Amino acid sequence: MVPSQSYEVTITGGGLGGLTAALALRQRGLRVTVLEQAPLLGEVGAGIQTAPNASRILLGLGLRRQLEAIHTEPLDQVRRRWQDGRVVALTPLGQACKDRFDAPYWHYHRADLHQVIREACLDPTGPGPVVTMHTATRVVELDRTRPERPVAVTDDGRRFAGDVLIGADGVRSRVRELIGAPDTLLFSGEMAYRALIPGELIAADPATRWLVDRFQSTIWYGPERHLVHYLIRGGAYLNVVACVPCTDEVAEKWTVPATPQDLVDAFPGWDDRVPAMLSKAKENVGCFALYHRRRDPVWTDGHVALLGDACHAMLPYQAQGASQAMEDAAVLAEELGAVTVSGVPQALRRYVDRRAKHAGMVQEASLQNKTFYHFPDGPEQRARDAQLRRFDGESDLSYDWLWRGTPLNDPDQVAFSYPFAR
Repeated sequence: MVPSQSYEVTITGGGLGGLTAALALRQRGLRVTVLEQAPLLGEVGAGIQTAPNASRILLGLGLRRQLEAIHTEPLDQVRRRWQDGRVVALTPLGQACKDRFDAPYWHYHRADLHQVIREACLDPTGPGPVVTMHTATRVVELDRTRPERPVAVTDDGRRFAGDVLIGADGVRSRVRELIGAPDTLLFSGEMAYRALIPGELIAADPATRWLVDRFQSTIWYGPERHLVHYLIRGGAYLNVVACVPCTDEVAEKWTVPATPQDLVDAFPGWDDRVPAMLSKAKENVGCFALYHRRRDPVWTDGHVALLGDACHAMLPYQAQGASQAMEDAAVLAEELGAVTVSGVPQALRRYVDRRAKHAGMVQEASLQNKTFYHFPDGPEQRARDAQLRRFDGESDLSYDWLWRGTPLNDPDQVAFSYPFAR
């Protein structure tokens, strides 16, 4: 439903969550301006997984053909033991995932996915008003002299007024600070190495060739650390995320550069295939402190609301951070798209009512997995592995619940099979 009176929405933050919200709001007939502090609008070079709950939203925004051109589809989710690489459990993805959830489980290069959504926001032939985007635009203040028209004020004095302001500006959200929301940020004690390894190097080595023979999403479990890897761009790169105890330097600086040897050294005594794989990283190995927010239902203040990591930053142990932001975007667009400007505060309240509990449950499950993934060898580890063999999810959440996502009101939200034949 498009409201009888269009109005203006300002979004601070041009990441995947912010742009998905911009596109969804555009398609509801709202006039959207995105403010991004980076000089260029794009994403860092890394992989991303979209489970069916996020894929369903992207398909519903009309992006199926674009996504089919850039995705890589894993056929299985594989879980391995750290010392010998033994397969603990295997969960079918691929067609089985589409059959069960009416949406796919796909992998992407983050920059490719970001570009697809950005181009749809800017496409002059698309439905709704074209989204306006500003880069090198850092919001430092909010002027709410007129509460119904919040103004984002930048560090160079520019002013962007709108009827709604959405803070999609990440884990260290400035908008969150400016509305006086509680400080809920917590340090996990862990850090993540991220790297893209050229697929041609993986394929050329007999010790790692098996990684490209069948596309899979793989998790290795070990004491105090775990390793995730999957192929993107059709096998052009192996994306690696390696979570380990955090060093003092990374805890202080949040982000530091690292070397392939640092990555190898973080997994002493692991199966020989692990260093064979990790040593092939060539450059751009990064190391990031892992922060998260405690569960918190305070996402709005009048005509201002938060989205994504600004309100529910979570650890990466459910691979759901961006997916949950996309669910935020879909629900936000449904609520704002169904009202005129006088109904904005009530629409934002409904958005939070529909999303805060759901996202909070995913936050808590991601935190539980920090322990679940990292048991030392022993009784707890054996019980965990037995649970994985009966697999329907991790911690307290089933995949059936997680991957079906927040219920949407939109009757035209498409399944993977519609309007195309299977």
